[in-house]
Amino acid sequence: MTAEPRSDRVDAIFAEAIAAHETVRRAGAAPLLRVVDALLAAFAAGGKALVFGNGGSASDAGHFAAELVCRFQRDRRGLAAIALTTDSAVVTAIGNDYGFERVFARQVEALGAPGDVAIGISTSGASPNVIAGLEAAAARGLTTVAMTGHDGGALGRMADIHVHVPDPVTARVQEVQRTQIHVICELVEDGV
Repeated sequence: MTAEPRSDRVDAIFAEAIAAHETVRRAGAAPLLRVVDALLAAFAAGGKALVFGNGGSASDAGHFAAELVCRFQRDRRGLAAIALTTDSAVVTAIGNDYGFERVFARQVEALGAPGDVAIGISTSGASPNVIAGLEAAAARGLTTVAMTGHDGGALGRMADIHVHVPDPVTARVQEVQRTQIHVICELVEDGV
C-alpha cells in the first residue's frame, strides 16, 4: 500500500467517525438526559452506578466509573460508581463457579439496591452476560441503562433507557460511546 491510499484511508476513518457522531447528535439528547437524571437521582439518594461490559466495553465501564468516583473536569464530591469488570478475583471466581454468563448478574445481586443505576455496555446489544446483568438489575429494582450499537439487540429492547449508536462498525460505536460517556459525566458533574 502506498502512502497516498493509506492517507486516504486515514481520512475515511475520521469521516466515518464524524458521520457516526453526527447521526447520534441529530437523533437528539433525550436518552442521554434520561441517564443523567437517573444518575443524579441515585446519587442524591445515596445510591450508586454499576457499570459493566466485555472487552472494549469493559474498558469503557472502568473509564465511566473512574470519571464518576474521581472527577471529570472539576473538583467535587466523589460519586459512588463501580465497574463490575475490574476485580479479577471476583470475575474469575464467578466465571469458574457459575459460568461466564453470570459474571455481572451475580455482582448486581450482591451489590445492587433499588434506586441504583445499572449500565450495561455492549456494541452488539447481544452479549449474554450483559443481558443477564440487566435482567438481575431489573429484578432488584435498579434503573437499567443499555448502551448499544448495531441494531440495539435484546439489550436495548429490555432496558429502561436505551442509549443507541446505530452503526454496524464496532470501532465507530465505541468511539461514539466514549463521547456519550463524557457527555453524561459532564452533565452529572454540573448537577451535583
